[in-house]
Formats: sequence, structure tokens, C-alpha cells
Amino acid sequence: MSDLIQQAGIALSGGEFDKAMELFDQARNAEPDNAVAHYGWAESAFMRLSMDMAEDVPAGKIMQVYKKAMQLDEENLEYVSSFANFCLDCGRIPMAIKEYQRLEKMAELNEIPVDDTLFEASRLIVESIERVGQGRDNPMIQPWLKQALIWAVGGLGYSAEDAAETLSSE
Repeated sequence: MSDLIQQAGIALSGGEFDKAMELFDQARNAEPDNAVAHYGWAESAFMRLSMDMAEDVPAGKIMQVYKKAMQLDEENLEYVSSFANFCLDCGRIPMAIKEYQRLEKMAELNEIPVDDTLFEASRLIVESIERVGQGRDNPMIQPWLKQALIWAVGGLGYSAEDAAETLSSE
């Protein structure tokens, strides 16, 4: 890993999001095919947006940089998970669900457990639905809730069928 990326990572973990973005940007310019540099910049911008409430970098630009990182390193589950979280934070629930589903398939193919990640995703999806404020019985919301519930019970070690049976038994 380059010295520049290490410095940027230190800045990011220290909460210096502007500095991290600047350093990751330098790394991106020096090595345009460096997935870590793109991902680091997107994460720094996301943290700056969500923690510092700074909105000078458009969400669309952050999204593009996440997608570039995922394009450069197609097997990286962390990139997909972070991008899905970003989508939820921006209120793009269908896109987030699509990315979590992609994460689930990638993990299954590589035999990597992601039940904890999907369990957390289910909570975040329900919170996002509440923020949208359209009501849980809205037909548009129903498929999102169903997916969130499947992941929630999966995180508890149940299949949807086993959970339904357990809940309906006396």
C-alpha cells in the first residue's frame, strides 16, 4: 500500500475527513486504477456527509466513486456493503436492497458468512422506511419490508419458514 493511502487511512480513522479526501484524491490521480484510493475517497466523503453534515460534495459524485471502486475490485464484499449503506443513508432504498442482494450472492459463492451484515441491513432498511414516512402497509414498501424480515430472521439463524412456524405455534 502506498504511503499516500496509509496517510489517508490514518486521517480517515482520526475523523479528519477533508484531509483524508484530499489524500485519497491525490492517490486516485496518481493511480487511477487503484480501487483502494477510490473506495477510501468515497468512504471519507460519506463519513463527512453523515458525521459532519457537510453537503458540498454531491451524493451522485460519491456514488460514482463507490461504483468505480467496485468496478476495479469486483470481488470486494466490503465495497458492496459500504455502498449499500450509503444508498440507504441517501434514501435510495431499492438500490440499497439490490446491492445487499448482490452482497448476499457474492458471499454465498465465496462461502463467506454475511448474516450479521444482512441482519444489520434489515434494521437500517426499516429505519429508512420509517424516515420516508409512507407507512408500512404501502404496497411499494411491502417488498422492501419482506426482504428486511427475511434477512432479520436469517441473522437469528432461522429460515423464513422456520420463523413463521415458530411464531404461529402455541
